[in-house]
Amino acid sequence: MRIAMWSGPRNLSTAMMYSFGNRGDCAVVDEPFYAAYLKMTGLDHPMREEIMDSQSQDPQAVADMLIGDIPAAKPVYYQKHMSQHMIPGMPRDWMREVTNVFLIRHPARVIASYAAKRENPNLDDIGFRQQAELYDLCRSWGQAPVVVDSYDIRQDPAAKLEQMCDAIGLAYSPKMLSWPKGGHKDDGVWAEVWYGAVWTSTGFAGPEGDLPEVPEHLQPVLEEAMPYYEQLKAVKI
Repeated sequence: MRIAMWSGPRNLSTAMMYSFGNRGDCAVVDEPFYAAYLKMTGLDHPMREEIMDSQSQDPQAVADMLIGDIPAAKPVYYQKHMSQHMIPGMPRDWMREVTNVFLIRHPARVIASYAAKRENPNLDDIGFRQQAELYDLCRSWGQAPVVVDSYDIRQDPAAKLEQMCDAIGLAYSPKMLSWPKGGHKDDGVWAEVWYGAVWTSTGFAGPEGDLPEVPEHLQPVLEEAMPYYEQLKAVKI
């Protein structure tokens, strides 16, 4: 079984990868299109050269890998994907052969968290539009992709993870509720920039509080992102 988990940045995505990675029956891969995305866009992200050197920059080669042999002959292959990486020119047909799941989070939380790491994100940086487009694409193929809200996972990790696993036809394991401190062996090379908090964790953080204040200059980004979030929130499990 191959699970493609689509999220934007700052969206519980690394904790989810650690959760699946701790099952024992699951291989994981961390943002495999990142290097190809940087090459195609020319964007100057932190650790750009290290990222480019660490992964294939050929998006078709990445796609072929995702539907090829599962690492370590595991029965489950969890693929952590950033929806904003799927720009025009990235292959998508491979998505027909995987179980697509969409991990959403309120845009105010994403923008506030992202802005603390990298100033002035725009709509393309945070992935909401691309998430909705990919969801619609999967639906157009006759798939029934699952949508799960990170807020709900943090409210009750065991119940929501079990519900998600049931929805995709995977047996739930309590091992998904925790993981060793210090990161995962398959973390991307960029982990030292972005994964500081989750490296110190051994499980999901507690319930989220009130929505954060979004700076005035980022209010237009919030307004742009909300309709895409609301579209997917309406069909979440």
